[in-house]
Amino acid sequence: VQLQASGGGLVQAGGSLGLSCAASGRTLRGYTLAWFRQATGKEREVVGGFKWANSNPFYSDSVRGRFTVSKDNAKSTLSLQMNSLQPEDTAVYYCAATSGIISSNLGVPSSYHYWGQGTLVTVSS
Repeated sequence: VQLQASGGGLVQAGGSLGLSCAASGRTLRGYTLAWFRQATGKEREVVGGFKWANSNPFYSDSVRGRFTVSKDNAKSTLSLQMNSLQPEDTAVYYCAATSGIISSNLGVPSSYHYWGQGTLVTVSS
């Protein structure tokens, strides 16, 4: 599976931005999909995603209520709509995919086998 993330950019605090992740090589059906982010000097952290066979998304506490994850299995795409962005949301955002993951590992980067190249989101104050 090859993942290609796009849509990053510069936005003012309080603004919105959408990211998209396109998969090629294989359908995303049956995979756990997630967005991660990594700010400078910090560890990579999960933002949200879908566990395989589950249509309900999961979110980190820091973005719940502001970010929305969606997927389109037919188009093999994963999207992230980010609203009410704050400077602390500034990071490189990555999409990731994996098969065969347990719930307790949804937020563990090393549990994901496939990664997009990352796209930078910068939120100015």
